[in-house]
Amino acid sequence: MNHYLEEFCRTTEELLGSDAVRMMGRWKHHGHISTLDHSLFVAYCSYRAARALRLDETAAARAGLLHDLYLYDSRDTSAHPGWQCFDHPRAAARNAAELTALSEKERNIILSHMWPLGGQLPRSWEAWLVDLVDTLCAGLELAHIYHPGRLRERLGVQPLLEEELAAAPC
Repeated sequence: MNHYLEEFCRTTEELLGSDAVRMMGRWKHHGHISTLDHSLFVAYCSYRAARALRLDETAAARAGLLHDLYLYDSRDTSAHPGWQCFDHPRAAARNAAELTALSEKERNIILSHMWPLGGQLPRSWEAWLVDLVDTLCAGLELAHIYHPGRLRERLGVQPLLEEELAAAPC
């Protein structure tokens, strides 16, 4: 593992091992890409870009990882009516706040990552960066140019399996 991946893992260690983050591997997000794979891709690319631009790489990495922590099947409109692109940033921010303490910057990054569709205006360079990286990563995934599952494997993050979920205490 290269030193950037190691630093990213140290920065996001608390989140990478959590059941909530690993549970994102249960749902598809962009075609055949899981929400976990997409979020790891966005988080790592945001981390590297923020580091190169001398921005807050920790906030970019953490919020990039949590930006889609909505934990439901986005295609199931019966359970979650409405336009998922409008609703999911708020659900992700609520779930992220239950998982870990968020800085105001991290909260804004999560809430504004679908701007202008998500509603909230990005209020920091890091929020603009994660919004842009999210869009670019989604484009690469949908065009089948890159499959972020390879990154997940390199990071050693395993999706939460159904058996683990059933055995977990309520």
